[in-house]
Amino acid sequence: MAESTIWWLLAGSAVLLELLTGTFYLLMLAVGMAAAALAAHAGGGQVIQLVVAAIVGGGAVVVFYLIKKRRPADPSARADRSVNLDVGETVQVETWNPDGSASVHYRGATWTAIHRPGVTPSAGAHRVAELIGSRLLVDKI
Repeated sequence: MAESTIWWLLAGSAVLLELLTGTFYLLMLAVGMAAAALAAHAGGGQVIQLVVAAIVGGGAVVVFYLIKKRRPADPSARADRSVNLDVGETVQVETWNPDGSASVHYRGATWTAIHRPGVTPSAGAHRVAELIGSRLLVDKI
């Protein structure tokens, strides 16, 4: 069996394993194996093929990791409007309790509202920023 065929089979196996596990890094390693198969087609020796596979596959993993790390993190489900429809709604806070909570009427029920740590509470209109358990974390509008 030709060396390039072995590399193509390894690349296909890595893609199959990636489809089963959902690990995107295996796809990057499969790209490296495909590059090694192309190096074998070009007549490169085993050492050249291994170096090409390592550089291309490892380089793709590093580049993908750096791009993923630089991207801002997804908001938590508690603060994501597409998951929790209460986020972004407005409530009216009449008075704050000494413990930093307030009772607000929202959606026909009485809810407990809290403010962010370090923020001085004040009465008025507030926007729901996050749902923490059964309490609304609110920001002043």
